[in-house]
Amino acid sequence: MGISLSAVEGKNTLHILKIEGDLDAINYRQVITTVQEAYNAGAQDLIVDMSELKFMASSGLVALHSIALIMQGTQPPDPEHGWEAFHSIQRDVENKKQEHVTLVNPQPLIYKTLVKSGFSELFYIKDDIDSAINSIT
Repeated sequence: MGISLSAVEGKNTLHILKIEGDLDAINYRQVITTVQEAYNAGAQDLIVDMSELKFMASSGLVALHSIALIMQGTQPPDPEHGWEAFHSIQRDVENKKQEHVTLVNPQPLIYKTLVKSGFSELFYIKDDIDSAINSIT
């Protein structure tokens, strides 16, 4: 997996996180740590570019949920507590859309996972970076 984080020029509080390859149990904590560091440094809104993400395991869903909570200023549940992380996800999916994280261009299999898990109800999903930036600013 490759991840990169960049600030949107002229918008120091808006960042783009690009995830490439697979997002699974081996690397999902790296994604969470990267977003936590960005939030601590002042990031207020995040675009997650999924255009190069080829596979996402259930731990990837935990990472996305953790990202949403971090960007809201909330501490995510510890994934080591197993099912509690998934129960927390279900509660949040039932409540409302996440306002500080936008997902961009998930590939068909990833999109199907987002729909089946209810994450398409939790996150705004855009087709491209420009429309995601315009929806935030």
